[in-house]
Amino acid sequence: MVEPLRIAIVEDDPQNVEIQRRFLQRIANTELCGIAHSVQEAQDLIDVFAPQLVLLDVHLPDGNGLELLRQWRMANQQVDVILITAAKEVETLRTALHAGVFEYILKPLAFDRLEDAIHRYSKHLARLNQLQLIQQDQVDALMPINDVSGQGKSLRPPKGIDALTLDKVRDRIQRIKHLNAEELGVEIGASRTTARRYLEYLVSTQEIVAEVSYGQVGRPERRYRCC
Repeated sequence: MVEPLRIAIVEDDPQNVEIQRRFLQRIANTELCGIAHSVQEAQDLIDVFAPQLVLLDVHLPDGNGLELLRQWRMANQQVDVILITAAKEVETLRTALHAGVFEYILKPLAFDRLEDAIHRYSKHLARLNQLQLIQQDQVDALMPINDVSGQGKSLRPPKGIDALTLDKVRDRIQRIKHLNAEELGVEIGASRTTARRYLEYLVSTQEIVAEVSYGQVGRPERRYRCC
C-alpha cells in the first residue's frame, strides 16, 4: 500500500485554510499533517511533523513565506513547496522559482488546479524515489518548469508539451477567446486533463491568463483567455 503524501498548510486567512483543507480531503492518498498561521508556527510544524509538501502563502503576519522557504533551503529541510498566493508581481514569481518551488498557483484557488499540481508532484516523487543512477533524459523529466527568460517565457516547452499540439491550443485560444479545459479538450480531441496541462503551461509563460468563475455552488471553474 502506498503511503499517503504528508501535506501541511501555511496560510493565515481562515477561509483560505478551510478551502485548502476541504480540497485536500477530496484528493486521494493525501494526509493533512498540520496547519500553521504564521512563520513561527510553520517552522515548528516542519520540525515536528516533517511534511513532504507544504502549501505555502507569501504574506504571513510575522514574515514572508519566500524568506521562510529560503531558511528551509539553507537548513537543508527536506520539504517541497507549492506556493499559493495572490502575489502577481513577476519579481515574486522569479524569487519563488529561484528558491525552488514546485508550483506557483494564484488565488483564488480552484480544486482542479490544486488536484493537478498534487498529482504531478506525487508522480515526480515516485519517479525520484525509484531512481538510483540517473541519465540526462530522466533529469529532464524530473525538473519542473524553471527555465524562464526575461519576459517570463520558457525557452523550450517542457517534457510532456508537444509543440504541434501547443500551436493548436494557441490557435483555439485566439479564435474562441474564452474557454475552460473541457471545452478545449473537445476542440483539440484530448482529455480535460491534457487540455488543462497545455493551458496552465501557457499561463506560466504569460501568453494567456486564467480566471476563476463560480457556476454551481461550491464548484469554482478555471477559464482561460488571451492576455
